[in-house]
Amino acid sequence: MFLLYLYLLFINVSFGGGALDKAEKKEYTIVNLVAVSNLGSNLDLFNIAVSIPSVEYEPEQFPGAIMRLPEPRMTITLFKNGKINCAGAQKESDIPRGIINTCKLLKEITPGLKIPTNPEYKIVNLVANAQLDLKVDLFSLATKLENVEYEPEQFPGAIVRLFDPKISLLLFKNGKMICAGAKNEKEITDSIARIKKLLK
Repeated sequence: MFLLYLYLLFINVSFGGGALDKAEKKEYTIVNLVAVSNLGSNLDLFNIAVSIPSVEYEPEQFPGAIMRLPEPRMTITLFKNGKINCAGAQKESDIPRGIINTCKLLKEITPGLKIPTNPEYKIVNLVANAQLDLKVDLFSLATKLENVEYEPEQFPGAIVRLFDPKISLLLFKNGKMICAGAKNEKEITDSIARIKKLLK
């Protein structure tokens, strides 16, 4: 059930929280950024997991090692070829800090690893909360549109799939919404504008 999976994925997201890099008020709040980077060095994941208590590595289940950073609070997935995934940042400035702190932790275990001063990374997913300030008839929406999944007997929210760009919106009757899949903030604002137009 993709609907339930999306809910469980973002169940810890609070509609009132989340920091922004800019001070101006927006109609959405970024609560999670996912980025990818490359540390430029092969990693001994087994040795890393043995040496660092905050790292989990179960290669029979998943090829990457999971590192939980306390500051900034992020989850870093490490792969043997040096590629990493960074998740959990609430603002973009957390991402390079997280990469630098990861390198500092790995430096003693991976002598050839360099600690970057300006890490390169690519944001691949933004998760944001929004409040549409209107009541939504989810049943009517699901009846009217083909790209809506709504199963109220299993979950009170509906998934609206938008294309070009491919974005998923988790929408509730009270107008609260979670937007996932955006690559930048413009895609978030465009998605909010599109769903508002569909709801008219």
